[in-house]
Order: sequence, then structure tokens, then C-alpha cells
Amino acid sequence: MSRPNPARVLLVDDDEDSRELMAKALRVAGHLVTEASDGTEALAQDLGGFDLVLTDLQMPRADGRAVLLGTMQRAPQTPVVVFTAYADAQSAMDLMGLGAYDYVPRPVDLTRLKVLVQRALEWRRLKLENTTLRDRPEDPHARHALPLVGTSPAMLDVYKVIAQVAPTPATVLLQGDSGTGKELIARTIHARSGRAGAFVSLSCAALPEEPLLARLFGVEDAHGVLVEAAGGTLFLDDIDELPAKGQGLLLRALEERSQRRGTAEDVRLITATAHDLHAAAAAGKFREELLFRLQVVTLAVPPLTARPEDIPLLVDHFLAHYASLLGRPTPALAPDARQALLSYDWPGTVRELAQTVERAVLLARGNAVLRADLPSIVGAAGHGGHPTHGLDSDWPTLAVVERRYIDRVLQHTGGNKTRAAEVLGIDRRTLSRLFARERHGED
Repeated sequence: MSRPNPARVLLVDDDEDSRELMAKALRVAGHLVTEASDGTEALAQDLGGFDLVLTDLQMPRADGRAVLLGTMQRAPQTPVVVFTAYADAQSAMDLMGLGAYDYVPRPVDLTRLKVLVQRALEWRRLKLENTTLRDRPEDPHARHALPLVGTSPAMLDVYKVIAQVAPTPATVLLQGDSGTGKELIARTIHARSGRAGAFVSLSCAALPEEPLLARLFGVEDAHGVLVEAAGGTLFLDDIDELPAKGQGLLLRALEERSQRRGTAEDVRLITATAHDLHAAAAAGKFREELLFRLQVVTLAVPPLTARPEDIPLLVDHFLAHYASLLGRPTPALAPDARQALLSYDWPGTVRELAQTVERAVLLARGNAVLRADLPSIVGAAGHGGHPTHGLDSDWPTLAVVERRYIDRVLQHTGGNKTRAAEVLGIDRRTLSRLFARERHGED
């Protein structure tokens, strides 16, 4: 088995044991490794003399960000890989936006490290060959990115794709269950894209066919969202619900758009679906040519079941967020309430968690959220099952409870049915059907 071409590697880590372990693995692989115990020692080196820089993020004195910036300034052709055990959405995407080749969570898997080194070296070789390729500058919109929450490996992969794709004109397809935060990711991509135009969102499931096509493509003197998003980003949610006629029109619009890139009329398209578009195309329900156009970059958005370690961060984030909207201090969370939130399986994923915390903040008395403030199905999760004792004939039917809850949500939203539908986790048409059913006396 042939050994990889040796590379000159600068390894920066204040953890001596970890540094020596990685250095040994890289030397066994044939590379020439120079070790530095912190960023200050690393920056004292001739950075232009290295083919690759591997650095920890959190270090005393100069940290990994300083090493990255110093390398970008003094040796812009040298890729930098950052190790981090404390990643969050903003810092992770900022590192990529600043020019980091990659970032990996700690502890670092040595097998993965060797593969990563080879990929980084190949990237450097291609970059040196193509001297006309400009280094990507820092995205001025990066610091304004919307708040994504989570530090799990699944979310770190999402942040990486966002940072890489945002500055490009590539069409993005977001694939994930309902409630995973696909629109938030689309907004984050737009915020980091540097585009001066607006972010325009439209759900293909929100309107009947003719109004939907009119809203999308325009009618008579009224512009559609394709025009409204000129110079910006158009986000089409539930793209699988776009009718056949609309699919043909959108395909033609995308073909025409390819001639306008770099102009004021250029629109960046991001679409989302909770379904398998390849299966839909195979069944003749979705145009294959359109699918090819939409999936230039496909990003799988993980459900909460794939990132359970993010739940505590999300709970604290939503507590602070909804308390702020209500003008209240962030409430404390009782230990049994926290345990219930961590034990529940969240079939409705992030949206269900957000709505549960919003409801709890609304119902909380004083400055504490108790288990009793949680829906019974969630509250029971931390106590080994769903409560069934105490039921009698005086309990209301599910339909009555449903109507009461909808009324309460509408009161909270000031009668705004669109916002109420979002809180309830349903679309506007479903909410309208519920009202129609009630008018006809159906329970």
C-alpha cells in the first residue's frame, strides 16, 4: 500500500497528550509535523513554510481563531483545520466564513484525521494550480446570521454546508421532516449570502393551484414572488406540493434565470420538502428535470432524534426567547419539568419543542415553569408513562379540548389565523377546515 505524499504540518494544541497522539499518527502516515502549544507559539512560526495548519479553537493567549486569521493573512494558500469541543452555530459558521478549510469536533478520530489531511492537501494542490481563484473574503453578513441552536455532530455538518454554500449562487434543496427548521436554515443561508435583495418565502401547500401560480409567477400587473425576490432569495417550502403546471413554469423560469446570473434580476432559489422527491419523480408525480435543477446542493436537516444532545440548548433558548416576547424575565425550569422535556421523544421535532416551551411560558405562574405547565403527554414522559388515573365522565371530549386550545391560541395571536396555524403546527387550510367543521356541528 503506497504512503501519501509527505506534508509539512503545523499542529497547534495546548493539550499535550492530545497533541502528541495526533502528531504521532501523522508522523506514522509520513508527514513532517511541527508542534506548537498555543496560538502565540504557532504565530511565531514561518506559516508560509507549512502545507497545512491544524489548530485547536480554545487555547490560552492566542486562540485558534487568531491562528486562522494569521494563516489567512500570511499564507493564504495554506488550508486550516480547526478542532473544537465548544462549537456553536455562529462560531462554527464564522470559522468557515473566515476561510477555515474544515472544522471537526473533539475528541478527534485519528482515522478521520488522516483522511481529512489528505483532502486538505489535495484542496491546496488544486488551489495552487488555479492561481486565478480568489480567496473568499469574510462575509460581511455573517455576524447577522439568524440563530441556529445546537452543537451536535449532526448540526455541525449542517453549519458546514451552510457556510460553504451561502456565498455561492447554487440552488439548494432542504430535505427534512416537518418542524426541523428548514425555513430558518434557508434564512440563514440568505443572511450569509451577501445578497442585497429580499428573502421571500412561499409555501406551495398554502394555496389552491391557481392562486398559488398567480402568487409565484404573477398575473396581469401584479408581480409574483420570482420578481419580488430579484437580487435576493426565494424560498419555496413544500415544493412537492407544486402542481404539474407550476413545475413546468418553474423549470422554464430556472432555465431563463441561468442567463441572468450576476444581474439585478438574478434570484437565488432554495426549496424544501419533507418527502422523497426521487420517489415522487419515479412515480411520475414530480418532474425529473426540475428535480435535477433543484438539487444542485441537497442538505439533509436532522430531526431531534438524531441530535438529542441539543435538546437542553434548545429548551433554554426557547425559554429566553418566548419570555422576551412577553416582556418577562426568563423563567426557571423545575427539575422534573426539565426531565420530562429531555425524556419525551418529540415526534414533531424542533417545532413541537418550541411550541411546548411557548405554551409553558404562557401558562407559567410566577417565574418558574413546572411540569404541570407542560402538555400531559410531554409531562408524563419523565414519569414512566401517560397519566390515566382520575378519568371520569366529566372530562371533555378531544374535540372540545381542541376547540378550546385553538381559541386560546387565537387569543394569544390577536386573531391572526396565519400565526395561530404556525403555533398549532398546521397549515392555514387545515385551520380553516377545523373552523368549517365546527360551524357544521361536527365533533
